[in-house]
Amino acid sequence: MPPAAQPTTARGGLRHKTMAAAVADALRQRILSGEAAPGTQLRQDALAEEFGISRIPVREALLQLDAAGLVRIVPHKGAVVAGLSVEEIEDVFRLRVDLEPQLLAASAQHFTPADYRDLRGIRDEYSAALAAGQVDQWGELNRRFHLGLLRHAGRPRSLSIVSALLQDCDRPTRLQLSVSGDVARADREHTTILDLCEAGDIPAAAALLRGHVEHAGRSLIAIYRQSAAATA
Repeated sequence: MPPAAQPTTARGGLRHKTMAAAVADALRQRILSGEAAPGTQLRQDALAEEFGISRIPVREALLQLDAAGLVRIVPHKGAVVAGLSVEEIEDVFRLRVDLEPQLLAASAQHFTPADYRDLRGIRDEYSAALAAGQVDQWGELNRRFHLGLLRHAGRPRSLSIVSALLQDCDRPTRLQLSVSGDVARADREHTTILDLCEAGDIPAAAALLRGHVEHAGRSLIAIYRQSAAATA
């Protein structure tokens, strides 16, 4: 290749990489916000037309998202937004409903004033993120709050299991809140769970936590089924 052609090739490659990164960022936001639900097909030609670019950077962007676990490249179907199946979601929430109220009942009796300050601080962060529409923070703050409630249960194996389940629920939680509009309910129930614990009514707090998790699971399963029906 003549030396003069090398800078042109480099600039072309850089343009493709820059465009691919921009497309990957845009699609990542759609996926994390729930705008692109699990199972949604991401067609290269449609995305290239939408962004006004060739298919090459779109393909690179989809490969980046595939490597990050946000997209799956499916033979004969192309790129599909990754996510848990309806059956997996049902299983995750069934386990959470079984474990979290038990762990809260064991944990709350050991809360100190410092624990309540920490939990209310996380609750306040979560409330602010919900109000500001900072979708990217919702899953992590929800996970921190729930684990904070359970931390003193004295059952490290069970807590490890719940931690993994909550990690699995990160993106689904954001999807459920975004689509269902349950933001105010989630915020209110977190506050009430804390108030009940602090008032010494731990059974009521555990019962509310059970209902809180059950409602989120039912809502999310309905969203997944609607999405599956729409794309069938």
